[in-house]
Amino acid sequence: MSVRSSRLDDTDRLRQFKAEFFKALGHPVRIAILEFLRNGPRSVGEIQALTGVPGSSISQQLAVLRSRGIVVPERSGTTIRYHVADPEIYALLDAARRIFYGHLSDSADLLRLVEAEAEEVAISS
Repeated sequence: MSVRSSRLDDTDRLRQFKAEFFKALGHPVRIAILEFLRNGPRSVGEIQALTGVPGSSISQQLAVLRSRGIVVPERSGTTIRYHVADPEIYALLDAARRIFYGHLSDSADLLRLVEAEAEEVAISS
């Protein structure tokens, strides 16, 4: 294997790692879990109560987040509480929120233009 081929393999592996990381964030319940963990560690039961999602589903989603190293369990007596492995995840979620806000703001502006155009057409008809 040449050095160039090795670099491409490493680049592909890194891209795959990134894709898997972002896939782990690609579920509404996982995002909700992370949002609730922003305020500190929580148990499955606490997350279930906050989300209204069954405990088995919460456990499944936590397993995905754990497999990517996004959350980690911590035993406290008989209770297992989860917290984020790296608080920088919140910087990523906050950046995404700003991007979404920009897209939604643009969409809202376009919607207002469409509504204004519809009113002009109705008035001139």
